[in-house]
Amino acid sequence: MSYPITASLLKMDLNPGKPPILYTETPDDVSAWADEHHRALRTLVAEHGSVLIRGLRLCDVDRAGTLLRRLAPAPMTDKEAVARRQTYTPGVYSSSAWPPNQPMCMHHELSYALQPPGLLLFACLTAPSTGGATAVADAATVLETLPTELVQRFEEEGWLLTRTYNDEIGAPYAEAFGTDDRRAIEDYCRTAAIDFDWQPDGSLRTRQRRPAVTVHPVTGRRCWFNQIAFLNEWTIEPEIREYLIDVYGAESLPFNTRFGGGDPIGPDVVQLLNDTYTAHTAREPWKAGDLMLVDNVRTAHSREAFQGPREVLVAMAEPLRPAECPPTAEVSAG
Repeated sequence: MSYPITASLLKMDLNPGKPPILYTETPDDVSAWADEHHRALRTLVAEHGSVLIRGLRLCDVDRAGTLLRRLAPAPMTDKEAVARRQTYTPGVYSSSAWPPNQPMCMHHELSYALQPPGLLLFACLTAPSTGGATAVADAATVLETLPTELVQRFEEEGWLLTRTYNDEIGAPYAEAFGTDDRRAIEDYCRTAAIDFDWQPDGSLRTRQRRPAVTVHPVTGRRCWFNQIAFLNEWTIEPEIREYLIDVYGAESLPFNTRFGGGDPIGPDVVQLLNDTYTAHTAREPWKAGDLMLVDNVRTAHSREAFQGPREVLVAMAEPLRPAECPPTAEVSAG
């Protein structure tokens, strides 16, 4: 299905199994294009949860970065990152460093932070030869599909994220918190309701309890909003999980998730969550030059395994305050 837009926005395709795709004439001045269409794009994201814009020819960092900063003039600083990122310009980052052959399953960016982004922006400079799509799934639909008993438990308890920072797997604590000053990190953790514990070897362990369900700040719809499956040990490939347990120990994995009360989350629950996401996934392969906007509360996103070079820039914007996006479970340190 498609319907015409106006001016340089040529048409928009709405097809089952794909995110909305908006086609545009290639602008000479991406700043002027962003100024002209910013409001229309936000309306489309509000209506559909995400939109992929094709035709902008975002072929280099300068052009893509200019557009991202114009659409998100106050980009967020990435804090508490799980994986390493390269900073191109303030607020514009590379995709998370994650093995190409390992998918990043559905999640909501920084849903474990007290102020997660409300808007995500992705710009594809180089598309992989195969795979690598940034797929999306509607969080309200996922919530409605999950078993009532499971949802009720997560609403009552929330979910617990445990992390053990090291220099080998994921983002080291100095990178995740933007400083290696222990006092500054401790102050941040206290403010962000994160329980912390420095280990004898100098590593840092943290625990934080967060809501699994939230209310969309605009629509009022309840959304499944978390990273329970993505950061759980049972989502990791079996041989990698065994290696990590052998090296770090079952209680000191780089990251893991539990029920909010502390009980382990079994592989059956993780499989159920991932299967539910899969049943409601929409995907479109990247083409070099594409731009994608995602409502981070309404829409989960993933990164599929890929082959060949892949360069996608990321910006995060419109941080949500608890009053704007009220949780359904108490937020606390672990």
